Amino acid sequence: MQISDSLERRLASILGQPVHNAQPLAGGMISQVLRIELADGARAVAKLGDGGHDLTIEAYMLRYLREHSGLPVPSVLHAASDLLIMEFIAGASGWDSVSLRHLGELLAACHQIQGSAYGLERDTLIGPLHQPNPPSDSWIEFFREQRLLYMTAVARASGNLPSELERRLLRLADGLERMLSEPPRPALIHGDMWRANVITRAGRVVGIIDPALYYAHNEMELAYMTLFAGVPQEFFDAYSARLPIDDGFFRRRRHIYNLYPLLIHLTIFGEKYLKPLHETLEELKY
Repeated sequence: MQISDSLERRLASILGQPVHNAQPLAGGMISQVLRIELADGARAVAKLGDGGHDLTIEAYMLRYLREHSGLPVPSVLHAASDLLIMEFIAGASGWDSVSLRHLGELLAACHQIQGSAYGLERDTLIGPLHQPNPPSDSWIEFFREQRLLYMTAVARASGNLPSELERRLLRLADGLERMLSEPPRPALIHGDMWRANVITRAGRVVGIIDPALYYAHNEMELAYMTLFAGVPQEFFDAYSARLPIDDGFFRRRRHIYNLYPLLIHLTIFGEKYLKPLHETLEELKY
């Protein structure tokens, strides 16, 4: 793949040697992603900003996870608002039954890392969208204000959320105290845990990318992993052997927490996500 002369010179200057080859990789919602091969055969991954999103936010999240957790996130080699260069991790996106068990172990360990409050010391991104993280002592209040109501407003502003569904979401938000309880502690979560963000090799999880981290109820992460096709039972068996999951999560609470990613998908991808949002509210009897 041909890259611009200016980008090639910039990469060579940062990495200390000429770029031999560049190939596109599957990326997230906010940038083009390239696998860079250098003259000596070393490889790296470069994300190119589109001018609308600050890639130093992703660099911050990767560094935070490397410092505070045992998740195998890539090291950051360079971070600027328009260019993020990371360690290249060889492997394939997705999982099998063996690597799912390893993923369960890794996330259970991550979720046992405690924070002093729900939220984070700074705001982050979820895909291309702003994710507010003002610290809160109450999980229910944080989820209501900074996740459910905030993303309802974003979806409404996008023009993709009908007023009838908005009214139902607002009614549900008013009744969260009847449906949720406060967890014992804030848990560190990756925040965007789905198949494309997991890199595996030989039955092990060797890389986890594209975080949207904050301190939350650990069920927030698990809920997203049940959405759409979900993850097979091997993951939940390995996870619950280390960190038990209450039955009420599967019966009801996961549907409440999945309103947040459904609103995100509706905002980004449009009306095809109205049906699962409607069905989730029907399941919750709202």
